[in-house]
Amino acid sequence: MRSIKGISVFIIIVALFALPIVVKDSYFLYLAILAGIFVILAQSLNVIVGYTGQMSFCHSAFFGVGAYTSALLTMNLKFSFWVALPCAMIAGLILGLLIGYPSLRLRGPYFAIVTVGCAEVVRSILYNWVNLTGGPMGLPNIPPPDPIALGNFITLSFDTRQSYYYLVLVFALFTQLIIVKVINSKAGRAFVAIREDEGFARSIGIDIMGYKILAFSISAIFAAMAGSLYAHYILFISPVSFTIMESINVILMVIVGGMGTIVGPIFGAILLTALPELMRVLSDYRMVLYGLVLMMVMIFLPGGLVAALKLSGSFLSRAFGRLPKGVSSVGS
Repeated sequence: MRSIKGISVFIIIVALFALPIVVKDSYFLYLAILAGIFVILAQSLNVIVGYTGQMSFCHSAFFGVGAYTSALLTMNLKFSFWVALPCAMIAGLILGLLIGYPSLRLRGPYFAIVTVGCAEVVRSILYNWVNLTGGPMGLPNIPPPDPIALGNFITLSFDTRQSYYYLVLVFALFTQLIIVKVINSKAGRAFVAIREDEGFARSIGIDIMGYKILAFSISAIFAAMAGSLYAHYILFISPVSFTIMESINVILMVIVGGMGTIVGPIFGAILLTALPELMRVLSDYRMVLYGLVLMMVMIFLPGGLVAALKLSGSFLSRAFGRLPKGVSSVGS
């Protein structure tokens, strides 16, 4: 089973790297880059929502702080993108600790309400601190990432959509690798224990608060990284991009794809990035139909797209005989 999974992952990665070579359409690459950034966002949120069971609505705050930190450091202090990016991740970590330490003492709807308030506080700061953030006018002319020189003859630049696609793809794969390692570790097992039964987890000696803060911090770090990548791709940011609705959108990606699974947030991020664009031809009815699609998924597939794939795998197994275990364990 592991060999089948390994081969499947290898084929998918090769296909992703070959995508810009096969598909030349500029708008398709634009959507692919946005989908990659939202994959990072959804995967990071899945750590706290899907695996730890804490419904957080402040992901837009981490996303925004990462974007503004990276943009301001490169514009005002002339930092290299490769220095600004880790600084943005540190800023996300600090904000995660500031929000997480007091709010994670609450549970259920109380925690969710506090995170809504935190997201709105950060958005208000971005909107009103005009001298630093540009206020409602935002920050234009953000520079793209600095080129990387490999020896005397090869220079990697990131000023085209094709090159930026590869940059985002590498960071998305890096995020996936780290999160998989965390989930398969002792910490990941503690996250799941807290999600399933917090009282029982406490009774067997799990440090509930410590692991919640760890999950929240990991989530904030990768969300800030996504914000940095977003800022240096769009080259313009404003508080409009970091509202509570952005947090809800990322939560929908996690839920629609499949909470608490490895591949679910990937499916959800790609679908909810592409679906509104595919429905543009429907003009005024686009958002109505988009909402109906989300409702149908939530009602008939509460386990998300991963659950649908598992059901289809079970159906094929009954219809054509027993399939390899890897086929029916998509969400594991």
